[in-house]
Amino acid sequence: MTTLTLADVHALHEKVRTERPLVHNITNFVAMTIAANVLLAAGASPAMVHSMDEVEDFGRIARALTLNIGTLSSDWIAGMKLAAAVYKAAGKPIVFDPVAVGATRLRNTAAADLVAMGPTVIRGNASEIMALSGVAGLASKGVDSSASSNAALDSAVALAKSSGAVVAVTGEVDYVTDGTRTVAIEGGHELMPLSTALGCSLTGLVGAFVAVAPAFEGTVAALAVYAAAGAIAGKRVKGPGFLPQELCDALYALDLEGLKTNAAIRSI
Repeated sequence: MTTLTLADVHALHEKVRTERPLVHNITNFVAMTIAANVLLAAGASPAMVHSMDEVEDFGRIARALTLNIGTLSSDWIAGMKLAAAVYKAAGKPIVFDPVAVGATRLRNTAAADLVAMGPTVIRGNASEIMALSGVAGLASKGVDSSASSNAALDSAVALAKSSGAVVAVTGEVDYVTDGTRTVAIEGGHELMPLSTALGCSLTGLVGAFVAVAPAFEGTVAALAVYAAAGAIAGKRVKGPGFLPQELCDALYALDLEGLKTNAAIRSI
């Protein structure tokens, strides 16, 4: 496959805007509002539903599921597992965000169980991907990444091969691999790690794109769109406080020229 062009990315973003896929997000308390606003600004439709009493109903109407273990509880884990089984049986994409895996036994067990259920995409920072893969000896220190994204490439490839998922490592440069193909996405802004829940919100955006495109291409496109919007938003603010709002505005207005000016994709 030739690398997606930014024109291809723009076309997929227009498809999201036209189809407005409903994305079912079981995410953390910190991220819910920001993630919902990001999805709306990008043209998708968010549902923030975690109760076991509702996940089967939403599994019939939503087009993708995202799972985020940021604020875990036993009930939420049970809801995630039920939802994953429902979407897997329906052949719908599942995006897993292993927030702070490596930090606690509960988190490690939940992450391992969810990976075993066969997510379509796994997205995390370098420390999370390295801890989840079990390839490197670096443990996650929490939601902050203590390693650069390129340091996690071998772990990402190994995880993609062992799990069958497309793996996205996000950081200063983002990487997407299916174990055979790997691309880098450049863009974003240095303030983004200083604003909480932006990574979790990206997981929701990946869900919207893989609802309308194959997993590898959809993941690359989502990361490129987010990188461009982040770069635009970062130029508008004086600090991280208003970055989520500016990011949403940038996503809403993003066009092909904005993509070309503020993001790049390359094969590696």
